[in-house]
Amino acid sequence: MKNNADQIREPIKSWPEYERPREILLEKGPDHLSDAGLIAILLRTGTARKDAVQLARELLDRFGGLSELLRAPKKELEEIKGMGPAKISQLMAALEIIKRQLRDRLEKSDILTFENPRIVFDYLQSSMGAHKKEVFKVLYLNAGNRLIDDEDLFQGTLNESAVYPREVARRALEKNAYSIIIAHNHPSGLLQATDRDISITRKLLKALKTVDIKVLDHVIVAGSQCLSMRLEKLVEF
Repeated sequence: MKNNADQIREPIKSWPEYERPREILLEKGPDHLSDAGLIAILLRTGTARKDAVQLARELLDRFGGLSELLRAPKKELEEIKGMGPAKISQLMAALEIIKRQLRDRLEKSDILTFENPRIVFDYLQSSMGAHKKEVFKVLYLNAGNRLIDDEDLFQGTLNESAVYPREVARRALEKNAYSIIIAHNHPSGLLQATDRDISITRKLLKALKTVDIKVLDHVIVAGSQCLSMRLEKLVEF
């Protein structure tokens, strides 16, 4: 009978086929796999003392779930034993695929946030939710409310002196945008609009109005949650 140490070292390829994540995925579909099983497929291998599923569970526990793991900073992943460049790059690639798929949806959908906020929220969560610093993002839309482009305009502690309405207006005109959605993250995880957020929004609305560009919404991102200032009626857009 195998002792505990031998069981820890047992590779996944020695498991019965009905227990192997890859075989489950191909035979039954991804819905039949746990988060750990899906991550194990990305990792491909474990370590000398942990199989890929055990390593995946450790990662999920360490970062607090699937979304948080996929957004985990490279430096923090490097601190975990067994997470070398290949495994880290596989996780980073998975997140980038998700972001590009969500961005593709934005480009092909009417994304007025007060009508269909989930499309915008999903993209902003994937692209901003893990930032350790405050980031101010602008989504540039055409007359059909489809995404033209998006960019992070400002970083660091955001206040009224750090967010320049004139720069936002200039970039929107350069992009030939009909309207914009602005967004910023709260690294603290607090999903609440501050007086400062409201004041910045009002200044941006006023500045963009002078160049005939609509501000459709200001979205606050806190981890895996989003708050729409339009939906919450915190500012009159």
